[in-house]
Amino acid sequence: MEALPTESAPSPAPVTLTTERLVLRAPVESDIDAIFAACQESEIQRWTVVPVPYRREDAEFFVHNLAVNGWRTGENRIWGVFERGSGALVGAQGIVLREGDKGCGEIGWWAVKEFRGRGYTTEAARAVARYGLREGGLRRLQWLAYVGNEGSRAVAEKAGFRFEGTLRSYAEQRGTFHDSWVASMLPSDLED
Repeated sequence: MEALPTESAPSPAPVTLTTERLVLRAPVESDIDAIFAACQESEIQRWTVVPVPYRREDAEFFVHNLAVNGWRTGENRIWGVFERGSGALVGAQGIVLREGDKGCGEIGWWAVKEFRGRGYTTEAARAVARYGLREGGLRRLQWLAYVGNEGSRAVAEKAGFRFEGTLRSYAEQRGTFHDSWVASMLPSDLED
């Protein structure tokens, strides 16, 4: 697998990751309805930056523009997370490169309500972290969540991220800045 891009690197192709129970791949046209349905859920809207109200056009933009351009530039790699057996959408994961610091990325995720509590998001986060820190050549991968998002924090801790603290009035969501928790993972933190 190729390293995350530098200014002169060629455009990367989407990378598919597999785990024991999951397939992580770039979202495609046939995923739009499932993404649209998942993002209607109040907890996803509460803890992420998805548009509210979330329209079908937003799911189309996510698949056709955000994911495609993110992979093309390498600056926002987005995976749909799917259950291996059923092919059902479990959630989404992504790595966004930090502006001005190509060696540092930020991981994020959301999970479909019906699949929470099964360890799928942690399993996917470990795969994405391994990709970013090993094959992607990142020196640091960080996780941010609005203070109070206990579910996301539990996933980060189970995936091996080390809690670093709280950033006051840091992360913007629809025009409002929120206090945010931050944790990180370095290549040396990865379990084999």
